[in-house]
Amino acid sequence: MVGDQVSHLAMPLVAVLVLHADAGEMGLLTAIALLPHLLFSLPAGVWLERVRRRRRVMIAADLGRAALVATVPGAYVVGALTLPHLFVVGFLVGALTVAFDLSWSTVFVAVAPRERYVEGSALLNGSRSLSYVAGPTLGGGLVQLLTAPFALVADAISFLASALALGRVRAEEAPLEPDPAGLRERFAIGLAFAARDPIIRPSLAAAATINFFNFGFSALFVLYATRTLGVEPGTLGLALGTGAIGGLLGAAMASRVGRRFGIGPAYALGCILFPAPLILIPLVSGPPEVVLAALFVSEFGAGFGVMILDVSAGAIILARTPDRIRARATGAFRTINYGIRPVGAFLGGVLGSVIGVRETLVLVTVAPLLGVLWLVWSPVLRLRELPPPADVVR
Repeated sequence: MVGDQVSHLAMPLVAVLVLHADAGEMGLLTAIALLPHLLFSLPAGVWLERVRRRRRVMIAADLGRAALVATVPGAYVVGALTLPHLFVVGFLVGALTVAFDLSWSTVFVAVAPRERYVEGSALLNGSRSLSYVAGPTLGGGLVQLLTAPFALVADAISFLASALALGRVRAEEAPLEPDPAGLRERFAIGLAFAARDPIIRPSLAAAATINFFNFGFSALFVLYATRTLGVEPGTLGLALGTGAIGGLLGAAMASRVGRRFGIGPAYALGCILFPAPLILIPLVSGPPEVVLAALFVSEFGAGFGVMILDVSAGAIILARTPDRIRARATGAFRTINYGIRPVGAFLGGVLGSVIGVRETLVLVTVAPLLGVLWLVWSPVLRLRELPPPADVVR
C-alpha cells in the first residue's frame, strides 16, 4: 500500500512534469488505469470460484505488477518513455489488481472470524491510512530527489515485499463447492444479488456516487496543484502525507464510532465527512502557506471520513454476502463501484478541458455529498449491528 501511494503521486507527476500531459490526457490516464475494474471484475469473480488457492493468485499478481511498474523507469533511462507506455502499464497493472483484490476478500474471511470483521477491516484500513501518511511523503521526496520515473522503483519493490509477506500467510481457504449453474447464470446471480438486496443495493449506490465524482477530482488534482497552485512535488507529498494522519485517526476510531452510533449511521456519517473537506482545494488562493494549510486540512478531513466510510461499508458488505457466492458477488460489487471510477475520471478530464480545471474541481467536490441520499430511506441507516448473511438461491 505504501508503494501504491508512491505511484499514485509519482505516475501523474511523470505525465505532467516529464511528458507534459494536459487535462484531457490526465483524465484518460486515470480512466485507463481504472478500466479493468469495469471490464474484468465480474468475469474474474466467477473464475476465482473455480480457483482452489487464491493466495497464489495474489502472489502472481504482485510479481507481475512489480515487473510492469519497473518498465517505466527503464523506458525513461533509454529515452523511450511515452504517454501510451503509461497507458499500457496502467491498464495491465489495473487488470492484475482486480485479480489480487477479488482474491483478497476470500482470503480475508479465511483469516478473520465473523465476529471480528469490523476489527479486521479497521486494521487493514489502518494499514491503508498509514500508507497515506508514508507513501505521498516518500513519493514526493523521491520525485524531488530522483525525478518522478525513478520514484516508481519504490512501488516495484513494494510488490515484491507483498509477495514475500503473502507467502508466509497460513490460512485454510473455504473449499470449493460444486455449482451446476452455467457461466451466464453465475454472472447473473452476482449481479442480481447486488441489484436486489435491500442492504447491498443502497450501500453500493452511495459508494458508487461518491467514487464517480471523487475520481473526476483525482484525475485533475495533481495537475491543478502543481500548475495552478504552484506546489512543488516534494512539498505536495509532504502536505498529503501529513494531512493523511486523519486517516490513521479515522481507522482507529471507526470501530468505536460504529459501536456508538450503529454501523449503518457510521457509514452515512462517512459519506459526508469524506467528500466535504475537498471543496477547500479549488477554493483556496493566496500565499503558499495558506495553500499548504488548505491541502493539509482537506486531506486530514477526507482521510478521517474515508476511513469511517470504508471500515463501516466493508464490514456491512462482508457480513451480508454469503460465502458460497462471495467471489462472484464481490466481482459484481467491484464492477459497479470500481467500474464507475474510469467514467468519472474520463469525464473529469473532459470537463477540465472544456469548462476549466478549477470549475470542474468545484463541481466534483460538491456533488459527492449526494451519495448519502441513497441511505436515507434504506434499511442501512437503521443498522445498529452487522446484518446477517442474505439468503440466495446459490
